[in-house]
Amino acid sequence: MKSLGLIVEYNPFHNGHLYHLQQSKKQSQADVVIAVMSGNFLQRGEPALVSKWTRAKMALEAGVDLVVELPYAYATQRADRFAYGAVSILDALKCDEIIFGSESGKIDPFINTVHFLNEKEKEYNDWIQKHVQSGVSYPMAASLAFSELSGRPEETVDLTKPNNILGYHYVNSIRQIGSTMKINTVQRTGAGYHDEGHGTDKIASATGIRKILFSDNGELSEINELVPPTTFNGLIQHQQVFSTFISWERYFDFLKLRLLTSSPEDLSQVYECVEGIEHRLLDQIIRSESFTGFLDAVKTKRYTWTRLQRICTHLLTNAKKEVMYRVLTEQPTYIRLLGMNQNGQQYLNANKKKVELPIVSTLSKYSDDFLKLDIKATNTYILGFPVKHHTTLWRQEYSNTPIRIE
Repeated sequence: MKSLGLIVEYNPFHNGHLYHLQQSKKQSQADVVIAVMSGNFLQRGEPALVSKWTRAKMALEAGVDLVVELPYAYATQRADRFAYGAVSILDALKCDEIIFGSESGKIDPFINTVHFLNEKEKEYNDWIQKHVQSGVSYPMAASLAFSELSGRPEETVDLTKPNNILGYHYVNSIRQIGSTMKINTVQRTGAGYHDEGHGTDKIASATGIRKILFSDNGELSEINELVPPTTFNGLIQHQQVFSTFISWERYFDFLKLRLLTSSPEDLSQVYECVEGIEHRLLDQIIRSESFTGFLDAVKTKRYTWTRLQRICTHLLTNAKKEVMYRVLTEQPTYIRLLGMNQNGQQYLNANKKKVELPIVSTLSKYSDDFLKLDIKATNTYILGFPVKHHTTLWRQEYSNTPIRIE
């Protein structure tokens, strides 16, 4: 069976994701589609709109065959570590090809850029550090550093675009781990990654869809044409059960408690709490009445909204530097199975002897430092739901077997 790998968040699964899925299947002629999906906290430091189980079900109903979780330790990282973890999992699952969505739509510029920056690695890193020291964020520093380099091939990729940046790191990660997987890209259509308006062909970004849902008069009916029917039905069911979608504001009181009951020394042990940022957080939390207001007060050119959200996520989950730093040198140590259909089950059965990492379907059968972080992240995430549902959600995480769609 030829296997296609997708690296996703699906927050929520929308028409743009469906387009990417369909075009990737057509382009690769794959027999099975494997999605590596972020868990309950995402790459930009946000809690997912709905749980990983609901999002995995949406993916399976839309045509994905197998959904596995990208561990928290990789899912809440900047682009290079996020990509490294996801690509490593697909490689471990013996995937044949990865196809990602990009603003470029052509794979050769990505390959040219990876080769070029590999040759200019020292000069590139020196420029990055120079720009970081000037007070800009790391992503901006990386983009500026690239523009400083001379002798670039004529066709390189635009590293100011968010999906191009991720695509570059997917290609580079394949090189880093020495994988034989093929990689290709399809051009994104409709709204851009950060766009809050509607794109063409009833395609909006996940950011735009979430903005609609969290607006004062946000009604599910307003996104009906922007998501597949299976997603729309899944969101209706979620709302009927929980009466709310999940956002950072639901965790603000927990964050305030965490900060106000911790010393600066304790906070400095948390991942990404560097350069004394804990003092700035403590200074502003007591004055803030909302998460949005808090981040507005704390952010700077260097500490962007995204970076601060990730710091706040690590504070809530108590993700310590000593564990999180290991992702800089280690590949994932397990594969957490979230769901599959019959085709995905067939693929697993055919390849399970070749897969060297443990495949975890129930938490009681495996223990690992990175998995313990996933558990803490889930425990934290559940607190954002109404209290009467906590026991059911914990049981789902610890006792339920992976979702199966026939």
